[in-house]
This record gives sequence, structure tokens and C-alpha cells, in this order.
Amino acid sequence: MRVMKISVVVPAFNEEKLIASTLESIRTAATAFTERGWEWEIVVCDNNSTDRTGDLARAAGAKVVFEPKNQIARARNAGAAVAAGEWLLFVDADSRPSRELFTDLGARVEEGRFLGGGSTVQLDERHFLASICIFAWNTISRVFKWAAGSFVLCEAAAFQAIGGFNEALYAAEEIDFSQRLKREARRRGKRVVILHRHPLVTSARKIHLYSPWEYAWFMVKSVMTLGRPMRTREECPIWYDGRR
Repeated sequence: MRVMKISVVVPAFNEEKLIASTLESIRTAATAFTERGWEWEIVVCDNNSTDRTGDLARAAGAKVVFEPKNQIARARNAGAAVAAGEWLLFVDADSRPSRELFTDLGARVEEGRFLGGGSTVQLDERHFLASICIFAWNTISRVFKWAAGSFVLCEAAAFQAIGGFNEALYAAEEIDFSQRLKREARRRGKRVVILHRHPLVTSARKIHLYSPWEYAWFMVKSVMTLGRPMRTREECPIWYDGRR
């Protein structure tokens, strides 16, 4: 019987505060894969960090690859390039998947009807305005089958077929990826799924690091210029200015 292998790819930029706990959560969650008789690995892409991110990931037993250009799409692609799994699962370095979520993921993969997908998300602390935004995003995600960037699942062969993440984008690359993955799934007679019974827990730190005005201004600029800021690192400070 052929053994399935899952590669969990974690892009990480200056994540020394959270990388160890994230990798521990992934290892605990991955017992769901082990119980199915699957193999799995963790690949961390150190995306030009200036702190101990890479060293901490190695100490935790992850395979570490270095990507010198600070860009999330490029970091995910670099991690995928050295991954050995038949399926790729991209998990952000500030997120904590549960064993239950991985159990659901395994069941969908075994069904053979899906080419990839994502998960709904929830913050690790309560915040009224942010909770409204998360609820809205989760609804959009499930309706349009857009995967949140913090949790993206894809068959490795399909990832190669659609060319991975778009390195022209510095933000919203997960939406672009989801759109292309859906087209590939339709071509193959398969589907994309957004898991929702056990949402991915992700850090609420950006609520404290960035004001509602900063988020609103980025959205206004993006709408008014047809997404131009998403193609420039300097215009995406929420993702790239290094606040942690």
C-alpha cells in the first residue's frame, strides 16, 4: 500500500517569538496524519529574518530553507521547492492548527474529490471589530472558496501545474492562488474545500500593532488603484515593515 506524505510549509520572517510554539502545534496536530499511516515533514522558509527564526526552526527539527527576498509568495514557493510531500499545506508562522483540523484535512484528502482548499480562521483573543471582520472573511472564504493565506492546502502536482504563488504580488496572493486552483480543479473534475468545523487559530497581534485606519487606508488605496499597492513591497507595510 502506497504511503501518503504531507509537507507542511511555514514561511517565516522575524518570527522568533512564535515559531517554536507554532511548530509544536503543528507536530501535535500531525499525530492525526501519523494515525492514518501517513508520513509528514515540516519545511520552514526563513524569509531573510534578522533574528533567530532559522536557528529556532532547526532546533525544533524542521527542514529550513533560506529565501533572501522578503516576500510571502516567494517564501511559500521556496519552501514548496524543497518539499517532498504529495500534498502541500502552507501554515503561517503565527498560527496554531489543531489535531481536529488536521483530522478533517486528512479525511478530505482521502476522499479523492478535492484538489486543495483552506480553512476558516479564528483569533486567539477576543476583539469586537476584528471578530466582525473575521466573520465576514470566513463567510466570503466559504462562498467563493478562497483560502486564507494562513492555511492553504494543495496537491503538489496541482501546485506545479498552476505555477505556485504569484511572485508579482506582495499581498492577496492567496486569493489569486485560490482562483487559479479552482480553475485547475474544474479542469480535473475535482473541487476545492474550505474546512470549517475546527477553525485555524491565528495570532491577533496585528490588532495591536496596526490601527483600523492603517487597514482602511490600504483597502481604499487598493480599490482606487485596482490593486496597485499589492504589487509593491513598500506599499504593504502591514505585512513587511517588520513590526512584531
